[in-house]
Amino acid sequence: MIDFTFTEEQNMLREMVRDFANNELKPIASKIDEDEEIPDHIIRKVAELGILGAPFPPEYGGAGVGEIGYCIIQEEIARACLSTATFIGAHVSIGTNAIYIGGTEEQKQKWLPQLTSGEKIAAFALTEPNAGSDAFNLQTKAYLDGNEWVINGQKLWITNGPFADVFSVFARTNLGISLFVVEKGTPGFTPGPPEKKMGLRGSKTSALTFDNVRIPKDNLIGRDGKGFITAMKTLDAGRLGLGAACLGACKELLEMSTRYAKERKQFGEPIANFEAIQFMLAEMAALIYETESIVYRTAWLYERGECTPRLSAIVKLVSSNALDVCVDHAMQIHGGMGYSRELPIERFYRDSRINRIFEGTSEIQKLVIARDVIKKNGVLD
Repeated sequence: MIDFTFTEEQNMLREMVRDFANNELKPIASKIDEDEEIPDHIIRKVAELGILGAPFPPEYGGAGVGEIGYCIIQEEIARACLSTATFIGAHVSIGTNAIYIGGTEEQKQKWLPQLTSGEKIAAFALTEPNAGSDAFNLQTKAYLDGNEWVINGQKLWITNGPFADVFSVFARTNLGISLFVVEKGTPGFTPGPPEKKMGLRGSKTSALTFDNVRIPKDNLIGRDGKGFITAMKTLDAGRLGLGAACLGACKELLEMSTRYAKERKQFGEPIANFEAIQFMLAEMAALIYETESIVYRTAWLYERGECTPRLSAIVKLVSSNALDVCVDHAMQIHGGMGYSRELPIERFYRDSRINRIFEGTSEIQKLVIARDVIKKNGVLD
């Protein structure tokens, strides 16, 4: 029997994060967008709440809420501010998680407690000028020189890049793609200035340059040449948190749109009485139900060790498309007010578009899904 009821602990977690999001994050979300920066006190509060180590086991300083708990957190944070959800996702789902997935016990004990506590912030450095969707085409190189690895190359579009302390960096060695930890302040390692972006403006993104960067031999995470496997496993987990963030934004947009439709009058009655508006609200509700079902079922499978790349790709494909439709309907329902910065609709609209691009484009997700379907002769497990 499958039971999709949240536990009492998970409901309490949701209430705690929702209280923070509603009372402390949502009131300044527009300012975060305008200033293109998440205030330090918000980052500190997120750390104090245990969010930056939420899914990781207590032995590494984590809260131990699992993937379902983490998805609950991202859903609630995204209702208030997608920039903050993106900062959290880059730190937790991919930056820190790469070390958790690929590292030895000694490496986990060395780096995870600093990251799960929020003492240090993580970033995930995979994308390069010629390695976007073609992630295997990495040109950043690393070679062993005595007891040190020497790294040369460049990374692009690295979330948390301008201010992170610990970077999970993928580079090519003689044995293939490997994962290394590079720490802030290492000579020759230079984060670039924050990129000017259409959306997610509060989430800082930059290029990274490696010019003969020397790191200890022990900063190789896991086995030499096995880093690409770690990267793909990490992104599988990251796509679940991203899906949960899309879900939260969809829910917020539906609630705002429904309230507005009931209050706004045209032709002498609330526009909620008109079929055109009702159909948009209905489609939003249906997409939310679909997305919520997919996100939490897949998170449940992930906790059981049964999540496959196809399933995480489905989560990202469906959830990112759902948010684009929901935010477009919300804009249409609100009309001119939705286009105005007076309401958060236009911010959600700008923030939404990147979800079909980063952490694997929608087209790449379709390829992952299709290849698995063909391999299994269309028989889905």
